[in-house]
Amino acid sequence: MLDFNQSNHRIEKAGFVRKPEKGGLTITQVASPLRRPVIVPSLDNETVDRRDRNHVAWTSVRQERWEGELVVQGEIPLWLKGTYLRNGPGLWHIEDYNFRHLFDGYATLVKLQFENGRLIAGHRQIESEAYKAARKNKKVCFREFSEVPKYENFMAYVGDIAKLFSGASLTDNANTGVVKLGDGRVVCLTETQKGSLVIDPNSLETLGRLEYSDSLGGLIHSAHPIVTDAEFLTLLPDLVNPGYLVVRMEPGTNERKVIGRVNCRNGPAPGWVHSFPVTEHYVVVPEMPLRYCAQNLLRAEPTPLYKFEWHPESKAFLHVMCKASGKIVASVEVPLFVTFHFINAYEEEDEDGRVTAIIADCCEHNADATILDQLRLQNLRSFNGKDDLLPDASRVGRFTIPLDGSPCGKLESALEPDEHGRGMDMCSINPTKLGKKYRYAYACGAQRPCHFPNTLTKLDLVKKKAKNWHEAGAVPSEPFFVARPGATEEDDGAVISLISEKNGNGYALLLDGSTFEEIARAKLPYGLPYGLHGCWVPKE
Repeated sequence: MLDFNQSNHRIEKAGFVRKPEKGGLTITQVASPLRRPVIVPSLDNETVDRRDRNHVAWTSVRQERWEGELVVQGEIPLWLKGTYLRNGPGLWHIEDYNFRHLFDGYATLVKLQFENGRLIAGHRQIESEAYKAARKNKKVCFREFSEVPKYENFMAYVGDIAKLFSGASLTDNANTGVVKLGDGRVVCLTETQKGSLVIDPNSLETLGRLEYSDSLGGLIHSAHPIVTDAEFLTLLPDLVNPGYLVVRMEPGTNERKVIGRVNCRNGPAPGWVHSFPVTEHYVVVPEMPLRYCAQNLLRAEPTPLYKFEWHPESKAFLHVMCKASGKIVASVEVPLFVTFHFINAYEEEDEDGRVTAIIADCCEHNADATILDQLRLQNLRSFNGKDDLLPDASRVGRFTIPLDGSPCGKLESALEPDEHGRGMDMCSINPTKLGKKYRYAYACGAQRPCHFPNTLTKLDLVKKKAKNWHEAGAVPSEPFFVARPGATEEDDGAVISLISEKNGNGYALLLDGSTFEEIARAKLPYGLPYGLHGCWVPKE
């Protein structure tokens, strides 16, 4: 890896002026001129620019590392003090070899650091073993989402298969999410357990692997654990005896303890559990008909569903487990569904305060498993002005899970999908509403025609209405809600997103959580690739 001179990455002292800006906006914190980004020659920027004449959202990051203070248009609320971190794939090639899929990219971690109305931004590649090996050997060395090492001969392939069963050949490319644990550690995650990497939220340095100290084993887990100041909950799929372990890890430890186990109701393998919801007293374990497939894991070339297979005949189920006892209190069949992301869940009570049902909301793709193949980079880079990849793509799916012993649950749209352009994913909520009845969610929606979510959307699940932010040619990443300290209203706060523009530029965007109007933006020195999920690290 490159040896960076830290003095090349210092933050310049800012000088402040105030002057009018076109369009009625005001530039309020104008920093001294940004230093020129430090170019990393080994990334071969000329090759990147020459090859990737695509939207910057789907183009490899220009350099490995950058940091600087941004010019802010508008007013950043003074109460907004802390660091927003966003993780996601950001490097989609090694040398002249281009990756196939959005989820293959090596992780790029981005920070937006807010304090006293000022904004310092930065990004850095996460130094996983997979990334370092690829840079050193100039080729893919671990099994990514769709990419596998290129084998020189059959015996090399056999050797890699042997390493697959131990997990040694699986990637640790932590390119999906980032969470702040209750003990203050910040961890980047992906679907493999070995891809749990601890990072420094200030320097973005990769500090090492989160080594689980228990003996639960397994190779994979949910990419989206439920994390609060008090606990860390996740699911461990069992590919041998199809089912899921529900586990908890307390702050300050690396030991996961089993709450209980759910056995799959049907199918040859567990359903994919990219995410799952919880309520105050229960964990909801989804069993999708999009199921893990051992044969596809062994293949040297990907299938259209990659590591999974679609088994509609196996049906779909939701299981409800008591957090305290580990007992399963409901297991119901539901209509077929496909989701990456659950939004939230809560307990429905009758007039006597007895819990009668669980309500669980998700970004549901109309039971269409082809969404995975639609996220190939070739597709994302080939928008022709038509709704090619996103026809009636998704909705807010609302599950009702009865707790009276009924065998079936319901799946309905929580609001009319046309409210958000029939595109829906990448949701966040006010964290104080986790597991509780809630009204608002923030997501990426669609303004047609498009082939990928291109709006920021505020969902009102009581009035069943949506407010949408859109700029032509822009690709926004997940809107992340930060509540104002002391707020009493659910939507009193700010919404943060990073925007990739069609012209190759990009900026950080701040919207008012209540009105959903823009309150500030800050242009980046260059556009960044599309990112996935983020977290908030408040300033102590």
